[in-house]
Amino acid sequence: MTEHILIIEDEEDLRMTLSDRLKGEGYLPECAADGAEGLQRAVSEAYDLIILDVMLPRKNGFDVCRDIRKAGLTLPIIMLTARGQLVDKVLGLKIGADDYLTKPFELLELLARIEALLRRGAARTAEPAGVQQFGPIQVDFRGTTVLRQGEVVPLSAREFHLLRYFVQNRGATLSREVLLKDVWGYNEDTFTRTVDVHVGSLRQKLESDPKQPTMIVTVPGLGYKFTA
Repeated sequence: MTEHILIIEDEEDLRMTLSDRLKGEGYLPECAADGAEGLQRAVSEAYDLIILDVMLPRKNGFDVCRDIRKAGLTLPIIMLTARGQLVDKVLGLKIGADDYLTKPFELLELLARIEALLRRGAARTAEPAGVQQFGPIQVDFRGTTVLRQGEVVPLSAREFHLLRYFVQNRGATLSREVLLKDVWGYNEDTFTRTVDVHVGSLRQKLESDPKQPTMIVTVPGLGYKFTA
């Protein structure tokens, strides 16, 4: 295990605790103590995953996450927040975070989330081949890039994995429970709107009319279906 993980956290004790534990698990952690430094490191160095606090000096975590996605980076991002409001969790997912944990949290839970995200990112089984075209949308599954009418569409790692799973299962009705298990790697109850938020984000980025989607459609009472 040699995955590089960037920890962007201003609380020194937590930063050191996370770094030491990740080293003990075989990861290669690096740290940044504020949002501006974290963003600079994220876009200039190669990481496999980022642990990102929301409340940071110089640049808050939401802005850091948004700018990382604007830079075209699709690596997984786990956001850490002391806030419990639903709106903050939804905002984090909407701007490109792949997962979140509310402080205080158990290190074992964080490690499980990290492993699930890295496992999904490394999986290459049943990978859709080459470049595929869906109307104005072009997806390069090997290069992990998405174009809409020739313009790059910035997707988070989770959004890209979700799109890939939809393409792999084109025409099948997929329940939220199935998507949570196969895309997120969760077998137990989790944030119930996670799937809906990510599907909504994909629609905003890919559909001509997100309010009347024709690519990722809702099957009432059952889930979603990719019909492109």
